[in-house]
Amino acid sequence: MPHSNSHVVAEYRQRTPGSGQLAERARQVFPSGITHDSRQMDPYGLYIAEAAGARKHDVDGNEYIDYFGGHGALLLGHAHPEVTQAAQDALSRGTQFGANHEPEVVWGEAVLRMLPAAERVRFTASGTEATLLALRLARAYTGRDKILRFKGHFHGWHDHMTSGYISHFDGSPTPGVLREVAEQTVLVDPDDPEALDAALAREDVAAAFVEPTGGSFGMIPLHPDTLHRLRERTRAHGVLLVLDEVISGFRVAPGGAQAAFGIEPDLTTLAKIVAGGLPGGAVAGRKAILDRLDFTETAATGVPKILHPGTFNANPVSAAAGITALRIIETGDACDRANRVAEDLRRQMNEALARRDLNWAVYGTFSAFHLFMNPHGRNIDPVNFDPHAVTWTELKTKPAEEVNALRLALLLEGVDISGWPGGLTSAAHSQADVDATAEAFDHALERLVREGLLQASPAQRSGARVHT
Repeated sequence: MPHSNSHVVAEYRQRTPGSGQLAERARQVFPSGITHDSRQMDPYGLYIAEAAGARKHDVDGNEYIDYFGGHGALLLGHAHPEVTQAAQDALSRGTQFGANHEPEVVWGEAVLRMLPAAERVRFTASGTEATLLALRLARAYTGRDKILRFKGHFHGWHDHMTSGYISHFDGSPTPGVLREVAEQTVLVDPDDPEALDAALAREDVAAAFVEPTGGSFGMIPLHPDTLHRLRERTRAHGVLLVLDEVISGFRVAPGGAQAAFGIEPDLTTLAKIVAGGLPGGAVAGRKAILDRLDFTETAATGVPKILHPGTFNANPVSAAAGITALRIIETGDACDRANRVAEDLRRQMNEALARRDLNWAVYGTFSAFHLFMNPHGRNIDPVNFDPHAVTWTELKTKPAEEVNALRLALLLEGVDISGWPGGLTSAAHSQADVDATAEAFDHALERLVREGLLQASPAQRSGARVHT
């Protein structure tokens, strides 16, 4: 982080005393004083009091244009009036019936209608639960033990998904995970066709899990041919293809990334937008696979049924919010609007970098933007940066000091981004928001230059431009 006596830190502390006081209290309650790893910041993170549309306000009354986007759940923006009203109406009728209810049926019908390859759906309480259930279904259906994953892709925090995301790329277990569990995962480099073919040729792989837009919603972009190659090879080897659309589902397009790319997965995992920004997730897919959860089908075939309880599966309040959000997305242009906003924002941010001859770049697809922080000091032209031209490890390497400094500087300019660093746009972001964000980004860069944390490369200072 910037030195504790830096101007950025001093001004941040001065503007956010309420957040600072709450952070001190939180450190006596939670590990590191936070309830989600991505909220770690030095000297402390913001405490938000309210939000609406594309804006949110902290406990000290400061306003921010938000690109955290509820971790990707808020395609329609904060507190969308129709979604909020639907949730409030449902809340007044009861939060937990311990019984079936009509909204869960309507909710499930919407998911199946919007994902044409899906024939059945089962709701969970989170995205991590969804990928765990998909894993169990795949193993039961195929009779195989191992799963294939791409390095750098995120599929939740349960034991089978921790190695190879931010560490332990050799497949060794992360703390608290049994070695025997970690050994059931086959990790491959993104866009390494030979490694992918070799892994799929094994006879013990039950399923291949992949973020269809690339790791962390495109931070590590997949080559356009990779998904189709993966679909072809998995089908040839009897391996189930699981598209993790926890972020991309209903965000890339109303039919998710699978509709945008023309891919028919065996299983799809969902969360975030599927529940309208409330807690909730789902596994959708082929009937024959989800029949392993079906009492009648398993009894008829004589195979053991997979146990799947869950107190908050298809919670009625989440169902109401999900039904409303999916209806708005299905019948409107929310996805297109969010995608257009992100495209314009990426362009303007790169123009700001180019004007200052700085060797970072902003890239991404659909409604995301990611900062390439150039850990190896490449001489690049931000406006023409191609993320496919550098290694995935470079894209994922983010110098912690610079990330923290950038986030603080942007907060001082009224913009909140995620710790990737980067962010997600929504249909609630306006052209004025984009223009203000680009200006804020330019001012934040100026702060970092003054702090000595960012400077132009020698080639750029001399006027040379290297297209990467």
